[in-house]
Amino acid sequence: MPVSAVATRYANALADVVTAAGSALAPQDALGELRSFASALESPELRNALITPAVPPARKRAVIGRVADILGLSRITRNFLFVLIDRRRIAEFSDVVNAFEQILDERLGFARAQVASARELTEEQRAALTAVLEKASDKRLRAQFAVDASLIGGVLARIGSTVYDGSVRGQLQTLRRRLSAESSS
Repeated sequence: MPVSAVATRYANALADVVTAAGSALAPQDALGELRSFASALESPELRNALITPAVPPARKRAVIGRVADILGLSRITRNFLFVLIDRRRIAEFSDVVNAFEQILDERLGFARAQVASARELTEEQRAALTAVLEKASDKRLRAQFAVDASLIGGVLARIGSTVYDGSVRGQLQTLRRRLSAESSS
């Protein structure tokens, strides 16, 4: 999913802080804290209070401070949220979190894989499929799984611009192309 340049800039800044030598906050802990705050931000009242220009920045900082205390957020995450409030970027928070996760994956040497299956996969199937895809792509992967009923059966995996089609639909399309090519010869 494409992320705005603004979200990427803020995410990069936070990634620089948490991946620096001697950082008081580990990258995965920072991501967990951001996700925790994102869950709190699902509250329409909180979201509106932080986004509405009628609420003064000092009041927004106080609200974030209180939420940060409740969630047990680190000083680094709290200060990052203050920066987003001060720069009026809190509305892009979910994009910043997505960009931060992508940047961390890149810096830690992971590629992202989107895997669609005809039905929900068990944890064992997910682990086995991830291992097969890591071997096929020669990359460490962070797989995101989804169900796509239009596949009939099998799986469809996308790693970057490469697609691995092990779906029944894909196999039927391949068979149709082969039969069409043979009949036109």
